[in-house]
Amino acid sequence: MNYISTRADSVRVTASQAITKGISAEGGLFVPELLPELTLSDIEALSKMDYIGRAKSILSLFLTDFTDEEIEKCVKGAYGTGSFSDPAVAPVVCLEDGLNILELWKGPTCAFKDMALQILPRLMTVSAGKTAKGTEIVILVATSGDTGKAALEGFRDVENTRILVFYPNDGVSPMQKLQMCTQEGKNVSVCAIEGNFDDAQNGVKKIFTDKSVGEKLAENSMAFSSANSINWGRLVPQVVYYISAYCDMLNKGKIKSGDKVNFVVPTGNFGNILAAFYAKEMGIPVNKLICASNKNSVLTDFLTTGTYDRNREFYTTISPSMDILISSNLERLLYTAADGNRVNEWMKQLSETGKYTVDDETFAYIKSSFAAGCCDDDETKAAIGKLFKEQNYLCDTHTAVGVKVYYDYREKTGDNTPTVIASTANPFKFSKAVLEAVEGSVQGLDEFSMVERLAEVTGKECPAPLANLRNKTVRFTNCCEKNSDSMKKVIFDMLNI
Repeated sequence: MNYISTRADSVRVTASQAITKGISAEGGLFVPELLPELTLSDIEALSKMDYIGRAKSILSLFLTDFTDEEIEKCVKGAYGTGSFSDPAVAPVVCLEDGLNILELWKGPTCAFKDMALQILPRLMTVSAGKTAKGTEIVILVATSGDTGKAALEGFRDVENTRILVFYPNDGVSPMQKLQMCTQEGKNVSVCAIEGNFDDAQNGVKKIFTDKSVGEKLAENSMAFSSANSINWGRLVPQVVYYISAYCDMLNKGKIKSGDKVNFVVPTGNFGNILAAFYAKEMGIPVNKLICASNKNSVLTDFLTTGTYDRNREFYTTISPSMDILISSNLERLLYTAADGNRVNEWMKQLSETGKYTVDDETFAYIKSSFAAGCCDDDETKAAIGKLFKEQNYLCDTHTAVGVKVYYDYREKTGDNTPTVIASTANPFKFSKAVLEAVEGSVQGLDEFSMVERLAEVTGKECPAPLANLRNKTVRFTNCCEKNSDSMKKVIFDMLNI
């Protein structure tokens, strides 16, 4: 299988090249030429496997220049060494009222990003060995909270790699910030920026496509790659857990083979729900993909009108990982729905004017798969409180957006298709907002006092990776301006070049 760029059809690379490069030279994202197909009998066979078996089988369809032994080593290293607290890795929890929760936060940083970022460093190492021998890979990451810590943890002390994470100084939760700034490892670095996630992401993208920067790295036997979901190696492991969730629904008797399901996905950068779309296109029976947004509702507006417009107020919310106005992975969906020429034109319009409108045919194609909704912080907290009170299930602020949007969708449409909601983080990562939702006041409590009180009130246990942060030393306190020149200086200082 070869991979092509969303902005240059002439580009053809292998899976290893796509993973090592991260992004195409002209700024496009890599997508597979053709998606592999799964029959119902294939899905039934996958349902008899554990998560590791499913991951090996699915990844082998995409990573065709990897040997079976290389894929097995990567998969077992990521999911089979005890770094996930649940042997199911990504369990489906069946609640009342038709809710099924796909818990994607059993990894070492307690967020769904672990599902991909525990395996990406292993995929990167194999890929670099095939395509960039003798080159040190510099992982450059922009994060709205969870990606940063998961990438830092995944790439910590991995040979021939260095990783630098940029995050918005006032745009992550205290727990997320503490996770990143206390990160251990000889090859890691973290820097805040005076801006929001979009500023960080734009800066990183500009640096990726800056030829002078690339040449300076090459002179020092270095090359950039990405751990954001613009990297295909980040995205493809996420396809696995949607296929696995369908298999688990079969095994639990919630559906029969061939029955359709809905997936509800809280998302900002569109990567998580795009993975569900790819699973659908491969053959997983899906009725609707329901995109859930917070008050930064740029995706909801696009999926209901066909116009993408980032010219709006940016809100800092209690679901910070979704505080995004430029959803990079939407470009991959547009490429599937239209042709490369139109994608190039839309991306040019987005860069120059901050908006674009897709044609009727493209919009009809997208609408056939997607529904969308959004909610504000008050509605998010209400959803947390309602779910805990009625079903004794405690969810985080991002999952709660998905829960609220799903209830709204079901009431509006009457659609009772069995539904799986992607749960993206452990609630203790956002203890202040979650505690306010279930109890009310948090006055006079610091971060860890809130964690303790949340555990006391709910009877739930704070996972050790979060509880243990209390005694860790803060290593990184740097902050730079939001422009790419300031970010480049931080990078060169870190690399000593």
